[in-house]
Amino acid sequence: MKISKQARRDAKQLFRAAHSGNQLDEGRVRQMVDEVVNRKPRGYVAILSHLQRLIKLDLERRSARIESFSPLSPEMQAEVKSSLESRFGAGLNFAFSQNPSLLGGIRVHVGSDVFDGSVRGKLDQLKEAFEVS
Repeated sequence: MKISKQARRDAKQLFRAAHSGNQLDEGRVRQMVDEVVNRKPRGYVAILSHLQRLIKLDLERRSARIESFSPLSPEMQAEVKSSLESRFGAGLNFAFSQNPSLLGGIRVHVGSDVFDGSVRGKLDQLKEAFEVS
């Protein structure tokens, strides 16, 4: 579906207004969506569609997935959390998981950023370096 410039502007305006401080406020989002649905302005489906896309991107950007070869100790998890919060700001949602294929180390995904400190990642880089030469 093609979205008009005006619908994009309206969705961005709603998205900015739905923030409380530096984080998205779920209550405000619900209230704004209800208001748009009740008023039904021109192109309201496109506005809501673009607003949904903006919210989805924001949620992805605020989520951190941490993979490690073995389970991280609570102290190490706290250290990783504080390090990521100092870099990306408070309000991240953390998910820790175990991935034996890493062979050691950790891999961190925050939004579209990937920080690979795993042994598997280093071996893959080394393999690529030899293939290029």
